[in-house]
Amino acid sequence: MKILVTGANGLLGQKLASRLMDDPTVEPVFTARKQLSIPLRRGVFETLDITSSEQVTAVLTKHRPEVIIHTAAMTQVDDCEKDRAACWLNNVTATEYLAQACASLGIHMVHVSTDFIFDGKEGPLDEQAIPAPVNYYGESKLAAEKAVMSAGASWAILRTVLVYGVSADMSRSNIVLWVKKSLEEGKTIKVVNDQWRTPTLAEDLAQGCHLAAARKATGVFNISGEKMMTPYDIAITTARQFHLNEQLIQATDSTQFKQPAARPLKTGFIITKAKQVLGYKPHSFEEGLALMATQLT
Repeated sequence: MKILVTGANGLLGQKLASRLMDDPTVEPVFTARKQLSIPLRRGVFETLDITSSEQVTAVLTKHRPEVIIHTAAMTQVDDCEKDRAACWLNNVTATEYLAQACASLGIHMVHVSTDFIFDGKEGPLDEQAIPAPVNYYGESKLAAEKAVMSAGASWAILRTVLVYGVSADMSRSNIVLWVKKSLEEGKTIKVVNDQWRTPTLAEDLAQGCHLAAARKATGVFNISGEKMMTPYDIAITTARQFHLNEQLIQATDSTQFKQPAARPLKTGFIITKAKQVLGYKPHSFEEGLALMATQLT
């Protein structure tokens, strides 16, 4: 099966690329704006700007994959709030181009979405929960979902939550790496204890994408960890895993942070459907941290 991945240099993209290169049943095609940041052991790499409809059509027509896994997105929530034009271009317009090309070429589309399409009034959520975004990033990702659903291609949408892990170039941080680095530097950090998530190991999200692509699964799937945790819980557990000083971690609430974009207070996912239909098996948060520890050494 030929599978094309967008955003192969992102945290998820890197994990997915490694996974697909290890699968002898897959003929992988990796795309990104810049050269691949991990070694290309097998498959093909092609530069692709997904905000160009001409490039999207040309690359998909050239390679004719059976499935694309669309991981590329503008995910910095505050940047999306401040630069709405760039957010819409990267998250919605680009997805429209990809979905339309998939429809015309008969390609199955696996699209990665987010818990930030929800308002945070309750959680954990199943696939039937009604979206109501509280920030522009969430609005853009919900619009992208609708674009995928309406383009006419066969599709799966995989929603995820608070992804963490180790990337090759470490250009982007995440909550675990931020906590670890701050504590190693002896900094006192304030971490909110009134938001709830089901944090997702990047390898697990890659597993979900791979399973959905291999099965050409259709519909909406929640792909995340299972355990509901606050960022404060995450920070404390991280400190203990890496034998760092948890006394430097101070609990606070989200009213103490002035951020351009609002955050939903409580999301998190119920992942029963993904486990039953896809065979998805996530790590526990502690197992995820242990895996990161081996990668960081």
